[in-house]
Amino acid sequence: MMHPCFFGYGSLVNRATHLYAEASRAQLDGWRRKWVNTEARGISFLTVVPDPSSSIDGLIAEVPNADWIALDEREHGYARITSGEAIRHPRDIATQISHYAVPKETWVQSTENHILMSYLDVVVQGYLREFGANGVANFFATTDGWDTPVLDDRTVPRYPRDQTLSAQESALVDQHLALRGTPILVI
Repeated sequence: MMHPCFFGYGSLVNRATHLYAEASRAQLDGWRRKWVNTEARGISFLTVVPDPSSSIDGLIAEVPNADWIALDEREHGYARITSGEAIRHPRDIATQISHYAVPKETWVQSTENHILMSYLDVVVQGYLREFGANGVANFFATTDGWDTPVLDDRTVPRYPRDQTLSAQESALVDQHLALRGTPILVI
């Protein structure tokens, strides 16, 4: 039986944050990531926006028995979108794949929002494990919104699926943020 799949491009790339075991590396063509804010979340989080010149790495994983309820709850604030032929992957070509995006009408401009370092750490750790240092560099290069401040919550993580990073992993995140001049807020 073929199960539908989701394409993850943020924290879902880190296999330690979910139980979807049947995961494979994949690419989503025609999209790039962006940090956005919504009133519902109060912090910045990743979405994807159309960009015909971009392609992003991520993971696809099966949604057993097409039971989307738990994943839709995890991805609250997002809309599930059928990916169609935009996904390149090693699975059966008939696999139905969806990805999540924050509806543009829910975006708000705010100078008070920020990215949680514990969230970013999880994402970067996932990219490092799946795609190596080049994959991390590509993640940063294909993501917009690095002028959004990052709240350094590493000592008391606020992200519910936070992971422990090695010193080298933390240094890699810090290095990429410094290259982009991303402001860091200290708790």
